[in-house]
Amino acid sequence: MTNSPLTPGIAPARLDPEDLSANFTDLHPPLDDHEALVAADRCYFCHDAPCITACPTEIDIPLFIRQIATGTPEAAAKTILDQNILGGMCARVCPTETLCEEACVRELAEGKPVVIGELQRYATDTLMAKNEHPFTRAAATGKRVAVVGAGPAGLSCAHRLAMKGHDIDLFDARPKGGGLNEYGIAAYKTVNDFAAAEVDWLMQIGGITLHTGKALGRDLGLDALKSDYDAVFLGMGLAGVNALRAEGEDKEGVADAVAFIADLRQAEDLSSLPVGRNVVVIGGGMTAVDAAVQSKLLGAESVTILYRRSREEMPASRYEQDLAAAKGVRLVFNAKPVRMTGNGATQGLVAEYTVSGPDGLKGTGETFTLPADQVLKAIGQTLDGVPGDLRIEGGKIAVTGAGRSSVDGIWAGGDCAQGGEDLTVTAVAEGRDAAEDIHQTLMGG
Repeated sequence: MTNSPLTPGIAPARLDPEDLSANFTDLHPPLDDHEALVAADRCYFCHDAPCITACPTEIDIPLFIRQIATGTPEAAAKTILDQNILGGMCARVCPTETLCEEACVRELAEGKPVVIGELQRYATDTLMAKNEHPFTRAAATGKRVAVVGAGPAGLSCAHRLAMKGHDIDLFDARPKGGGLNEYGIAAYKTVNDFAAAEVDWLMQIGGITLHTGKALGRDLGLDALKSDYDAVFLGMGLAGVNALRAEGEDKEGVADAVAFIADLRQAEDLSSLPVGRNVVVIGGGMTAVDAAVQSKLLGAESVTILYRRSREEMPASRYEQDLAAAKGVRLVFNAKPVRMTGNGATQGLVAEYTVSGPDGLKGTGETFTLPADQVLKAIGQTLDGVPGDLRIEGGKIAVTGAGRSSVDGIWAGGDCAQGGEDLTVTAVAEGRDAAEDIHQTLMGG
């Protein structure tokens, strides 16, 4: 939990319900029909389009934009979903500014790309509003696959396998499916319970049974899964939390940013959520930005992101950095936490300036203190207790090819596995590609 009655400065209802509701409206209101046609008309429909290469799921972006331009958004959605079954969520949360839109020829020529993400949302929302599923299952194969983790990788894998006629048992440790889409993304990016609605829509393919409250190592044994199923896919993400390694980390008011966001995403009443008066978020990724911005939107008076390296090295994109600054968040670079001050509960954070050199990052010895009654750690997560003989490298499940682990019959993808950036769209691609490999293996290909 992110609050304690012993923690001074952390309190709920800092803002009126009306102000809270206004603060957590849709970050990017959806395009209407006319706006979508105007936006689509800016696309050059490039041959060998660089935006396709920049998309981890390799969506045919010029084709789906042309389909929007010709008045067939449902066909555009099918083009998107063929490659990315979570295209609706990815349209909302993908860092398009550093992926497809950064590669857009309009961006290179004019500094203003085609709004690919907004057009993708327009298409997928149009199709999903009809509550129809555009895919049908192949004939039953008689094969059963266990998918552990109902986040982006697991959902993508389960859907592709179900579509090919396999029966899927999908397990997740939490009460709901969706993974970080449900529990770990800023509420203003995915309003109206979209993550849950997308899971329900995806399940319309049939052949997938979701079992919640089932954690690997606690409720599920990897050896038993391997014995009971024809194949196993692991996509459970990272459940452990990195240590801050700063004095006073155990004080009241110091909490995990992912847990803070999860509490916010599951809250029925935003005014019931406690937030500090002076909040410091430690980290430089998307989770840090989401936690910081939402702290400000909940009514925190001062919010600071503390990142140990330079602005250029910050994992969150410049767009996300600017969004945080626009919401009133202060960004402090080249500084690392040293200790939390206060008697029992944190009252301040002592930080030290850093400098990068040939021997890596070092402290300068110069310190400063930030007022902090709430400190949120967004410094990454770790793989938590994967049993069995799986090879672990770099703190993640080692994989080769399309997610093949070191144990025959077990595949892995998403944040828990070695691979690319920890992005929703990357996890979707890895789950999809693993499903294709599993299918070929099961069918003797």
